[in-house]
Amino acid sequence: MAVEVGKRAPEFELKANTGESVKLSDFRGKYVIVYFYPKDMTPGCTTQACDFRDHHESFKELDAVILGISPDPIDRHQKFIDKHDLPFLLLADEDHKVAEAYDVWKLKKMFGKEYMGIERSTFLIDKEGIVMKEWRKVRVKGHVEEALEYLKETKA
Repeated sequence: MAVEVGKRAPEFELKANTGESVKLSDFRGKYVIVYFYPKDMTPGCTTQACDFRDHHESFKELDAVILGISPDPIDRHQKFIDKHDLPFLLLADEDHKVAEAYDVWKLKKMFGKEYMGIERSTFLIDKEGIVMKEWRKVRVKGHVEEALEYLKETKA
């Protein structure tokens, strides 16, 4: 099932850093920012998470929740949250099934080596579970501000 703007977002259920199971449908009635990132504690992912942290209140005022998803296990997520004081849930997609459903599990290349991993991507899902906007191959700098501005304009 491919993710398409205007269509229902693929449902998922993953363990959160809190140890609880979290479903996308738990957030019906709110906007949901689902962002996929490669790995906790790496420079780009830390910058992105801290940008979401720094704008968390602005998203909250727009009735939006933020969910970060990576293949890292929940204990690593909790260390990442503790280290950077992240006020939102991080979900563990260790078997990358959700990443595959959102078509962000891709063949990547670094230093001449090929491997499978997360293509940094963000999805804005409306209060009924419909994909409003997708950002793929995200560049970290300015991305969170762009997503926030898009939500402000769309909601206005």
